[in-house]
Amino acid sequence: MFSLQTIFGKGDKFYGLLEASAESASASAKALIELLSTPATEQSLEKFKEARRREKDLFGQISEELVNTFVTVLEREDIEALSSALYKIPKIVEKFAERYTLATSRIGNVDFKSRAAMLEQACEVLEQMVGLLRKGMDLDKIKDLNDQLQAIEGEADRQILQLYREVYEHETDPIQYLVRVDLFEILEKAIDRCRDAGNVVYHIILKNS
Repeated sequence: MFSLQTIFGKGDKFYGLLEASAESASASAKALIELLSTPATEQSLEKFKEARRREKDLFGQISEELVNTFVTVLEREDIEALSSALYKIPKIVEKFAERYTLATSRIGNVDFKSRAAMLEQACEVLEQMVGLLRKGMDLDKIKDLNDQLQAIEGEADRQILQLYREVYEHETDPIQYLVRVDLFEILEKAIDRCRDAGNVVYHIILKNS
């Protein structure tokens, strides 16, 4: 015999799925840090593909549960929005990794590690924010974490702008110029995706506090 909680879908399965999705985003950022520290001959994309597959599976599970669940712990549109925002992070990080491994010989002396570390920080803050959804909708704590996320994104933008400035002023090789700018844009977008997901969490907390 099913309990009413099971029938009406009032369990915490969506919290768990969203938390796992945020963990996958963090895993992709950690994989990027590792990739950037690995010699070109030993680089592998397997960890990125694994994080991407896991995120895709979680996205599918969330979509299926939304169809099959009568009552959800959060509003359906909020679950969908957060799931979609989290899904995009490993996708864009994998894209950066693919381009980076293809163009290693044409990148030159560019410090991607410090920018990738900022992406990792952003993912870690985002993971904390998603984890707080099941813990009582603490608006002050979420605001503090969202402010941290915005600060990371702002500093990352400043640093990436510096990279643009350097390549605009000093790069003479057109192929190397295009490769660098392409990678700058992808990395910037990855950090922006973390900010977007954080904004969704903050919006959810505001609605429910």
